[in-house]
Amino acid sequence: MKNNIEILNKAVQGKRITSDEALILFQSKDILSIGETADLIRIKKHTDNIVTFVIDRNINYTNICISKCKFCAFHRDKNSSDAYLLSKKELLNKIEELKNLGGTQILMQGGLHPDLKIDYYTDLLKTIKSNFNIHIHSFSPPEIIHFTHINNLSIKDVLIELKNAGLDTIPGGGAEILCDEVRKQISPNKCTSDEWLSVMKEAHKLNMRTTATMMFGHIESYNHRVEHLDKIRKLQDETGGFTAFIPWTFQPGNTQLPLNPVGGFEYLKTLSISRIFLDNFDNIQASWVTQGAKIAQVALRFGANDLGSTMLEENVVKSAGISFRISIEEMKKIISDADFKPVQRDCYYNIIN
Repeated sequence: MKNNIEILNKAVQGKRITSDEALILFQSKDILSIGETADLIRIKKHTDNIVTFVIDRNINYTNICISKCKFCAFHRDKNSSDAYLLSKKELLNKIEELKNLGGTQILMQGGLHPDLKIDYYTDLLKTIKSNFNIHIHSFSPPEIIHFTHINNLSIKDVLIELKNAGLDTIPGGGAEILCDEVRKQISPNKCTSDEWLSVMKEAHKLNMRTTATMMFGHIESYNHRVEHLDKIRKLQDETGGFTAFIPWTFQPGNTQLPLNPVGGFEYLKTLSISRIFLDNFDNIQASWVTQGAKIAQVALRFGANDLGSTMLEENVVKSAGISFRISIEEMKKIISDADFKPVQRDCYYNIIN
């Protein structure tokens, strides 16, 4: 059996590590060596010493959701006193505020609403595009699969309708852990692993770029994390359609999973192994939303090359009791203090500013 050093040397040499080797790294406590290797791989991919970020806003258009995932503190029943569905005016006002701050995209996601048909979403997209020149990064795979069910349409047909109405790219939310034995326990009413992957594959075929995510630190094992990473690496080999990978930690507050949250050690180790294993991903994003600015800053030396969004608004993690905020100037300072050059990007990782 190979040891850590042999595996890490193999990765530094540009050779692909196997799932078994990734598992050995996960079982290790030597995060400094793992982190150093991830940093070296980042440097090879990104020789310009920049760290990117995007100015956008998370708009959760509704909290009404029939999925009722055990890890989620955001969802509400349709008849709940605090259930909501944003009006067009409210949504457009949020986008206008973002544009005034130099924002370039919106991340729009919501619960799996039982009554809204595809016409609602296509009309919404058209309204946004007719009022603003803004990139729409919206509707995660569980939403797309939900749209197929309530409209009796194929994944491809749903994506074509949404794309024609103005949808630009698709976020990687709803992946959680792409292993159905885990999903059946924490999100039994949500799409399967294969359905999640199918949405992304169809989107890539339509030349729509997407991101990939992993929410970890709940009931999954290291084996499950490796399986998840292997599935998205294989799809990236096939399509090349993922722009970035974003791992983040489960936040247990106000959820049905009363677990202790994992800390910075486990987060940094997982992020570093992701950089090492996902050799076909250019961009790995640090999650200040769940870990805070200090750990996110350290993550820039553990394989991450992107700090994600300034996130003018965020509601889902906030509902679990975690509410870190970062201004544009703070974002730049975090990057500069880690001896990188802060650079604003768009959703495709093109440099804007």
